[in-house]
Amino acid sequence: MNQTPVTVTKPVVEVRHLAKAYGDTVVLRDVSLAIPAGTVTAMIGPSGAGKSTLLRCLNLLEQPDSGEIEIDGHHLTAGERVNPKDLAALRRSAGMVFQHFNLFPHLTVLRNVSLPQERVLKKSRDEANAKSMELLTRMGLADKADQYPSRCSGGQQQRIAIARALALDPRVMLFDEPTSSLDPEVGVEVLEVMKELAGEGMTMIVVTHEMAFAANVADELVVMADGGIIESGPPRQILQDPQHERTRRFLRAVLDR
Repeated sequence: MNQTPVTVTKPVVEVRHLAKAYGDTVVLRDVSLAIPAGTVTAMIGPSGAGKSTLLRCLNLLEQPDSGEIEIDGHHLTAGERVNPKDLAALRRSAGMVFQHFNLFPHLTVLRNVSLPQERVLKKSRDEANAKSMELLTRMGLADKADQYPSRCSGGQQQRIAIARALALDPRVMLFDEPTSSLDPEVGVEVLEVMKELAGEGMTMIVVTHEMAFAANVADELVVMADGGIIESGPPRQILQDPQHERTRRFLRAVLDR
């Protein structure tokens, strides 16, 4: 459990009555949640539950059909036009790490981390490189700075992606199944980095099937199914005594593997 002292005031992330559909397929149904600053929220549930779509809506990679989102004071009402400046500010506040890394293959590791700082934060190349090297050193990847992503392992690429997101000084980090495409042994490296971030008080929302991470690191566990939140609460309470039959079925399937 994240033991960093938290002064709970206004949540850093608020979602109110969010809905999203693709044609006749409803992906999110009336989803509401509030994330206090400095906490880790793990989201679990079966495939197709809407977890990844919810994260993508928070970062405005997907446009919700209805509802409201507020991240670090940046407010969005679905259907309203968002100007580019406000969109950039919201995405800067919510750093995102994807399942498949999404690194630029034609850029070196250093440029992958530095370029967003130059474009978004308007840093000079020297300033951006200095910050990038600081983060790559922290990730144990300083020796990979001049290499290309294809020369790095999956775990290294995911740590590069985390460094890239952290370089923009986000208020919240969104992780979309960051270890699901990695071998279990390699995934441990990424989970260790995430545990360190949690210990430092980084606000995190993590879509995951890593039950040990959810139990030991998260402050809140959110269970989604069929586009909605079916229960939430302290991780150990839900994992040991789930109240919803859909949660019980999901946990049996995951834990009995």
